[in-house]
Amino acid sequence: MYVGECSRKYLQSYKLGKKQWKVLEFDSKVLANSTQAWNQYLDSIGIVTPLAVRLVTEAALLGGLIEGGVSQKLVILSDGAGQFNLLVHALCWVHAERAIRKLEGSTAVFRQNIEEVQTLLWDYYQELKTYPKTPSDQYKKYLWARFDEVFGRCYLQHPTLNNTLMGFRKNKKQLLRVLDDPDIPLHNNAAESDIREFVTRRKISGGTRNDVGRKARDTMVGLKKTCRKLGVCFWDYLLSRLRGDHSIPSLPELIKHKSMEHLQVGNPV
Repeated sequence: MYVGECSRKYLQSYKLGKKQWKVLEFDSKVLANSTQAWNQYLDSIGIVTPLAVRLVTEAALLGGLIEGGVSQKLVILSDGAGQFNLLVHALCWVHAERAIRKLEGSTAVFRQNIEEVQTLLWDYYQELKTYPKTPSDQYKKYLWARFDEVFGRCYLQHPTLNNTLMGFRKNKKQLLRVLDDPDIPLHNNAAESDIREFVTRRKISGGTRNDVGRKARDTMVGLKKTCRKLGVCFWDYLLSRLRGDHSIPSLPELIKHKSMEHLQVGNPV
């Protein structure tokens, strides 16, 4: 791992002590090739507190990904959790709407206010859904301005709703990433669906006895879901690996092939 310029940008978004900043060097020199070597390096330069170790390690991992070829323009679509605010960050509209849905209308007027905002939100959402089909600068400007009309409303007697609308305005850029890249989904329901099986298994079994079992379970579930998305029979894939005949290519090769097919026909990956 190493601490490069991308790592510097990551750390700048967090409160890292001046003492830690002084001992860090930001370049492309490899500092460690294993967890043990990395921990020894951090200890040697005096970064030992749990928070500092975590932040610098995360920065180094991110820098390593960029150095390995991951684009700095990679879009990460999330529910708003801070750990996903990396690279180019986009927000899920379904999760954003929940902030309004959770509001309690203690009076008939308050409930009417909430319903009004929800209706405007979903009407605007439907407009956003049409943008990737016919993107244009004119339509982009309209949707950008329309956002302010919808979420710039003020309900003087309803402070909780006002605060929620302020949150939308604060995250405008992340919510409207689709205007810059029409291939970006408006929600992360697909990712939520992918992890639902993990959650269900955990509720039923209560987890595994140790980390080895957890890694085995997670690996098998991940392989199964990846095969399903690629149109590969999971059982046939396992048999191919157990036999060593490679009748079914590796999943990375299949993913690259699938991506090229989408690019050739002009579909989003």
